[in-house]
Amino acid sequence: VQLQASGGGLVHPGGSLRLSCAASGSIASINVMAWFRQTPGKEREWVATASNGGTTIYADSVKGRFTISRDNAKNTVYLQMNSLRPDDTAVYYCKAVRIVPHYESWGQGTQVTVSS
Repeated sequence: VQLQASGGGLVHPGGSLRLSCAASGSIASINVMAWFRQTPGKEREWVATASNGGTTIYADSVKGRFTISRDNAKNTVYLQMNSLRPDDTAVYYCKAVRIVPHYESWGQGTQVTVSS
């Protein structure tokens, strides 16, 4: 599937944004949907994962502030980001992983800027 991320923008510290990642096809067979982020000069950093079994996992840096969810009926994954901080500024990417047969796909990034 092809992935299209959207929802980024400029927000003040303490604000909220919701990112969306729309897939071109069904994500029901996709085992893992995840969000990553990257800032210039740094490696891409894992943010959160949602399995098709309903398990969600978060990086410590976003735990309690971000919520990942997947809507298989809409073939879309969301990342609700609350209490945003300047160090959350990054380009955010979504990723789909199917285990058998193995398949991975990245979406294009969406810029999130947290600044006063």
